[in-house]
Amino acid sequence: MDDYEHIDLDASGLDEILSAPVETAERLALLTLEEAYDVLRLLVCVSQEGGPLSREADRLAKAIAVRIPSEN
Repeated sequence: MDDYEHIDLDASGLDEILSAPVETAERLALLTLEEAYDVLRLLVCVSQEGGPLSREADRLAKAIAVRIPSEN
């Protein structure tokens, strides 16, 4: 995690990262469906831990879950 110490990952910092405007050419490629499921599983685990980022992880997990099809 040392590689990310320069990034403020509290709720306000994360919102800033997610809403930062970028040029179309600079955008990252979209996640594959498998990557989206991986991110969703990670966010659910973080939200269930009850730590300082659990509320934000829960919010993001819900936002992603409604945008991807069910794994079943």
